[in-house]
Amino acid sequence: MATHYCRKIFGKSLTHNLKTRICPSYLSTLPKSQLDVAQDEQFLPDETKFKLSNPDAFDVKSMVRIKSLFEAGVHFGHTEGTLDNRMKQYLYGNRLGHLIIDLNHTKRLLQQALNVTAHISYRGGVILFLCQSPLNCLTVENCAKECGEFAHTRYWRDGMFTNSSRIFKSETRLPDLCIVLNTLSSTSKNNSGQHSVLSDAAKMLIPTIAIVDTDANPNIVTYPIPGNDDTPSAINLYCDLFKNVILKAKKVRKEILDKNKITV
Repeated sequence: MATHYCRKIFGKSLTHNLKTRICPSYLSTLPKSQLDVAQDEQFLPDETKFKLSNPDAFDVKSMVRIKSLFEAGVHFGHTEGTLDNRMKQYLYGNRLGHLIIDLNHTKRLLQQALNVTAHISYRGGVILFLCQSPLNCLTVENCAKECGEFAHTRYWRDGMFTNSSRIFKSETRLPDLCIVLNTLSSTSKNNSGQHSVLSDAAKMLIPTIAIVDTDANPNIVTYPIPGNDDTPSAINLYCDLFKNVILKAKKVRKEILDKNKITV
């Protein structure tokens, strides 16, 4: 089947297929005789507009508003005595013994995380949502279902990534991105209380996006987002943003595949 697929791809012009599938930045380094610069522009597909180097290829900056974050209570942290010192850089101050998160940091890092999510979804990656808060489990599961991705909202068994073949008795497709809606877990066996998926994902080189409250450690997360990880209104906002950007990226991917008549 693989041979048939390769023949289908390269059955036409080899040069044209290379131009449409190789990174444009690499093509620019090839000699002009090989690249045929004169006809370059007419062969470059729409997918080159969504390069990884583009910080806002999917217009995620317009999706995040500080007003929306404030109204959802994203800025509410825990009490002063529970502060993790590694979260000080994301603090705005405190009020009545409760820490306040600087939403300017939250907005910037949330936009970055949404952009990464969009690029992975656009390239057909598998995204896994995780949450162990009983209050928000249903919200997270519905979010994953609506955008065609996966969710795990129960106890995390050690080795589900690192020893997946033995646990599931077969070869397992691991996710390309993990989105953790509450970093701390009351059921975690770690002394720090961090969700066990963070360490497992790091061992398997799987990038992670996580909402880190004032009592969490942001250093173990690939793309940390400082914010409230308890309030349902905040979780609803996060889920809506990630769901919308995933659906948007999938829509763009489908349009380009249909235009180029490529079946996956």
